[in-house]
Amino acid sequence: MTGHDFLHGMYADPYFPDHVVDKGRAILLRLCGRIEAERPSDLAALYALTEAATEEFNLLEADFEAAGSEIETVAREEIAGDFRFVASAYGFTDADAEKLVAARDW
Repeated sequence: MTGHDFLHGMYADPYFPDHVVDKGRAILLRLCGRIEAERPSDLAALYALTEAATEEFNLLEADFEAAGSEIETVAREEIAGDFRFVASAYGFTDADAEKLVAARDW
């Protein structure tokens, strides 16, 4: 998963500062690491892991704001898309996209 181009659209848009997007990429990579380590056996266990990662993104909003940016429509779609990618890559192709990021406040 380290080879996946996480948050590609955000890196391509100068509105999103790379140093903050890097923190988002790190959250997604940590999520992958937790999935690999904990090997969730069902969707409920996966959703618990994605909830924790989503809450990290919630905290990241302050970093975006401090840099003159925010998690807005483009960012929301990009982040949620990468959560779906992660779920699918680990075999959870039936994961509900909204439940993956249900804890979001962005």
